[in-house]
This record gives sequence, C-alpha cells and structure tokens, in this order.
Amino acid sequence: MARAAEAATDRLIEMLPATDRMPVLFLGHGSPTNAIDDNEYTRALEAAAVDLPRPVAIMVVSAHWLTDSTVVTCGENPRTIHDFLGFPEELYHVTYAAPGAPSHARAALELTKLAPVACEFNWGFDHASWAPLRHMFPEADIPMFEMSLDMTKPPGFHYSLAAHLEPLRTHGVLIVGSGNIVHNLGRAHWETDAEPYQWAVEFDEIVRAKLLAGDHDALVDYKRLGPSAQLAVPTPDHYLPMLYAVGLQLPDEPLSFIYEGFQNASVSMRCLRIG
Repeated sequence: MARAAEAATDRLIEMLPATDRMPVLFLGHGSPTNAIDDNEYTRALEAAAVDLPRPVAIMVVSAHWLTDSTVVTCGENPRTIHDFLGFPEELYHVTYAAPGAPSHARAALELTKLAPVACEFNWGFDHASWAPLRHMFPEADIPMFEMSLDMTKPPGFHYSLAAHLEPLRTHGVLIVGSGNIVHNLGRAHWETDAEPYQWAVEFDEIVRAKLLAGDHDALVDYKRLGPSAQLAVPTPDHYLPMLYAVGLQLPDEPLSFIYEGFQNASVSMRCLRIG
C-alpha cells in the first residue's frame, strides 16, 4: 500500500514541468501598510524580484494562517483576505487576484510524509502573502497557494516538514516563508521608523549569525538563544515560517539577505534568499 502511494506521488510530481532549482525566500512582512507604502523595505523587495527566475507557481507558508493541522489552499481562484482592523480604508480595497495553483498544492500535500496534509477551498491569500508579493510580482499573474502553520506542533516539526517540500523547487515553485524573526506587537511603537529596542536588535543579530553559520539546530531551539528570545518571539507564529526556509537549504547552498532593518521598534523586517 505504501509503495502504491509513493508511486502515485511520483506520478503527480512528474506531471509538473521540470525546471532548474528555484531559490527559497523568507520575507519579513510587518504591518499590512507595507502593501501600499513606498519605503526602503518595499524597494528592496522590488529589486530582489528582478534577480529571481520567474516561478511557475508560488507557495507561501503564512504566519497568519494558524491551524491545528497542516493545510494547503487548493482553490482555483483564492480570495484576497483583509485580516486586520483599524488600518487606512485604502488597504481594504487592495486585491491580489493571483490564480490558485491546485496541481502544485496537491503535489505539496502528497509530498509531506511527516504528517497528513489536507486541501482547503475556503481560505485565500492573507496579508502575509499579498502585502510583500504585490511589490515583487505586481501583476499577480503567477499561480499561488498557501500552506498553514500547525500550531499544535513544535518548531522541529516545521523545520523537518520543509525538507519534504524540496522536490517542488525543481518544478518551478518559489517557496516563501512569510513572518518576522522579531515580532512583538505588545511592545510596538506607532512610528514606523522608531528606534528598535536593544533586545530586538540583539536577537535579530544572533539569528543572523546562526543563519550565516548554517546552525539550524540553534535556530530550531531558538528559546535557548539568550534572554532576548522571550521578548523577540513571545509567540512562535511569525518565527516558524523562517524555519521552513532554512529547512529547505541544501548543503553548501548560499544564503544572502535581501533586506535588514526594523519597523515599529519591535519588528525585524529581515528578508533572506537561499539559492
């Protein structure tokens, strides 16, 4: 039975067009207002997109889709979700009408042997997807799907799950983790350019060093990265998408930073590219 399932998965993957291996991204997305702002961060995203091969499809692991299992969007025309309150009216009129990518989504769920993954047809694209990607792919013409975060699982599960998705990279899928390495809204300052807290800078620099050293074990066990970790990651939801990116890093695969900086004093906007 297991061999039959593996053969079915192989057939499903083989049906997708083969490409050179796509890079992997982690994008710090911060406030939804970044979707409509013109700043150093958004301009860095635009510049980074120029150097990317054009994806066949995009998969986003979203910090804003929290579930009690792992789920992927399999719809053909996902809706734009405005998952926030109290922001400028202009934001609620932004749409990102990228088509869905049901065949790639189904390939993703078939690949993940670590745990069952299900299709979801009612969810769409939350702002973890569309806020940064509308700067990188403004035409919204690349098929896209999201993967949720199973909040019942520990960080090591998410890191390990990512490795199962690696075959998607050789079939044109740009895998994007979207969250923030430092994300403490309880300490956030209303001014976007407010001076970052020392503990936020400290943790961001520790993670930067571990990323460059390829010390994935330390990144997974992030609570042991010093006293700043508790303030920088009070809840794991925005940190976990970064573990998907590093979980997909192959041995000796280069890692570079698309953007380094802070917003609102307590949110690291660090973005990285692998490959």
